[in-house]
Amino acid sequence: MLSNQIHPFVDRLAKLLELAGVGIIMGGVLIATALFVMVGLRDRRWEEAYEDYRSNLGRGILLGLELLVGADIISTITAPLTPQSVGLLAGIVAIRTFLSFSLETEIEGRLPWQRAQGGQHGELVPRTSKKSE
Repeated sequence: MLSNQIHPFVDRLAKLLELAGVGIIMGGVLIATALFVMVGLRDRRWEEAYEDYRSNLGRGILLGLELLVGADIISTITAPLTPQSVGLLAGIVAIRTFLSFSLETEIEGRLPWQRAQGGQHGELVPRTSKKSE
């Protein structure tokens, strides 16, 4: 049957998506850490560098989580559906959605539905340094 031929291919795609998600998280940690050290040493504004570091770490984790959720959905849909597998997927998606919501709230400093009231979306890395007066 065609689904028996497609399943291994789609399963490999889901594994690649998982690897990409993990790679993005790890890359985000490395890039955020490098920027934190560079900006901190250059400007000596460690408090600002730390705030940017937290935001940048959160962005990397958030993007990686999105890919991991997608991989979980693909893996579950291509596997034989049972109440147990659907329940497991629902639990994983709920946990990762909560983590994504929490990270986004932490990065933005406000709830997602309050964005329209607060101006710009979060800053990109790194924040421009402010000269001492």
